Parts: sequence; structure tokens; C-alpha cells
Amino acid sequence: MAKYLVTGGAGFIGRHLCRQLLDEGHELRVVDSLVEQVHGGQPRADVLADVDFINGDLRDRDIAARAIRGVDAVYHLAAEVGVGQSMYEIDRYVGGNDLATANLLQELIAQPVERLVVASSMSVYGEGLYATPSGERVENAQRTAAQVRSRHWDPLGPKGEPLTPVATDERKQVSLSSIYALTKFVQEQQVLITARAYGMGAVALRLFNVFGPGQALSNPYTGVLAIFASRLLNNEAPMIFEDGRQRRDFVHVGDVARAFRLAMKCPEADGEIINIGAGQPHTVAEVAHLLATAMGRDIAPEILNEARAGDIRHCFGDLSKAERLLGFTPEFSLSEKLGELAEWVARQQANDRAQEARRELQARGLVA
Repeated sequence: MAKYLVTGGAGFIGRHLCRQLLDEGHELRVVDSLVEQVHGGQPRADVLADVDFINGDLRDRDIAARAIRGVDAVYHLAAEVGVGQSMYEIDRYVGGNDLATANLLQELIAQPVERLVVASSMSVYGEGLYATPSGERVENAQRTAAQVRSRHWDPLGPKGEPLTPVATDERKQVSLSSIYALTKFVQEQQVLITARAYGMGAVALRLFNVFGPGQALSNPYTGVLAIFASRLLNNEAPMIFEDGRQRRDFVHVGDVARAFRLAMKCPEADGEIINIGAGQPHTVAEVAHLLATAMGRDIAPEILNEARAGDIRHCFGDLSKAERLLGFTPEFSLSEKLGELAEWVARQQANDRAQEARRELQARGLVA
């Protein structure tokens, strides 16, 4: 059995990954700064009682050096998460994501490990992949400020033609539309470049919208399903930017944890960037209605018809590479697992801060 370091192991995905690794019999060390916004100042005891836990921030080089001592491989999940917040807390996101990763890698030069698996994000794609009416591939679809102001939400082709969103594969060019996306791209490239230079294996997983029990319900910058659940739990309508027809790919946290384990083991994955999602698009409005039904709340979402800086219109994953290299296909669908999420949410308390977050964005001119 191996000894793994899981950075961010007290977080949503990290705890699920740790539990699966512990069930396999591995020895774990977890480093996590227990950010107040995510954890409310309290660590989750369900996993941490069974691991070597370091409460610390990887922006501290001493913490990074202590964390990697004696481990065989690293799962690097530690990151600040949130598109909207990243647009006005730039130093926090660059420090928490890129400086922290740089410190970790700097220490690994002297103490290399067998492999690093880093959590990247679908946000690096910006807009997803599109096709023209004649079937031509469009990788650089954009929405102009004038389009957004006039509430024409969908990108148009180079000749002004309508486009059809299609599954986004890893060959699609990167298009960074938020500071969060920029930091995730830097994270993945730091890991891949450094690992290659120093003879370590590395894999970057571009995660789509992860959902499931254990997500931080009081963090207004977390995943959209957790934000909606917090609103519904407090008998408030989920707030949806734009018209609610934007499409996303929702993947269960159990599938994501399994993908991380596969990425650590599969020789063919070394040096690769791989999408991890469910491969099935859902509109955001559809998801809000489904979750309300699962939670027993007769509350329709509030469609804001406002655009938020850094948001994209459509993006859902092509999982062909994950299946080919990792043998990964998702076991769970959104419809199958919403009931599980609703049952977990019903046992929680949530401080609904979605309106507060919206006001923060409005005050900085980041909502149009």
C-alpha cells in the first residue's frame, strides 16, 4: 500500500477521495488550511480522524516541506474555488492556487514523488466547443459585450450564424475568461512542466461541475447545486443569471474521487490532461427545478436576466479520452443522485449568502 499526500483533503472532493483511499488500505497525510468560507472554522471529522492531518497553508514553504516528507505520491486538490469571487479577490486566488502550487513543486524538486494528480477545471476552456450549421468545429466562440447588454446570450459564429454547442474535448483551445480559470490553467501547467523536468509522473484532471453530499452549503461561490440547495433549504428561490438555458455537465463526487484513483494508477495517463464529467448537458434552470422537486420545495427559480463577469454560456464534456486512458465512465447520473443530495441537505443548516455575493459583484460592476 502507498502513502499519499492529499492537499485540500478536508474539502468536498478531498474527503470523498480520502475515504476511498482509506478503504483501499492506503496511508494518508492531509494538508488543509480549513478556509473559513468553506469550513466555517470547523474541520470535518468523518475522514480526518483516520489520517495524518496538517492544518496549514501551502503558501507557507515550511508547511509544503513538511507535507511531502516521506510520501510516495500526491493528489493536489487544494485551491480557492469561485469564478465570481476571483474577479475581485485576485491576490487571494493567485496566491492560494498558483503560489501554493509553486511552493509544493519547489519542495518536490528535492524530494520527488512517483506521480502527482492535480485538480484542474473545465473553466479553462471558457466557452465550450461549438459547431456551425455546416458542421465545422468552432473553438473560439465568444460573446461580445454588446450581445450581452442586449440579452442575446448565445455566441454566434464568425459570419454571425447560430452555433450548436457540442461536447468539449481536450483538444479545444484554452480561453481564459476569469481569474479563477487563469489560476487553474497555471496550476495544471506548473504541475505538468515541473513533473516532466524532474522525472515525476503527472496527470491533470479537468473537472466539470461536481456535486454530491458534503459540499459547503454556506459558501456562495461554490458549485451551483450547493448554492441552489442552500437557497431552497431556507425557502428562497434559486437565483439564476442570464436566462437559465445555459448548459453544464454535473458529475457526482463519487465518480470524481474514483477518477483521481484511476489517474494515479494508469501508466497511459502520465503527462495527460483529461476531462472528468458526466458527459450529459443540463440547463441550469432544469437543474434548479429538479433539485426543488427532490427537496420537496414548490419554489421556482428566479431568472435574473443579468450576466456575471467571467461566466460562459455552454460547456459539457467529451469523456472519450477518460474512457480510453483511464477506463473511466461515470457510474452515476444527476437524476439518480439528486435524491441522495436532497436527503443529505435536509439534515444540514445553511447560511444563505447568495444575495450577499450578488451585491458584492454588483458593487464592483461585475454584473451587467
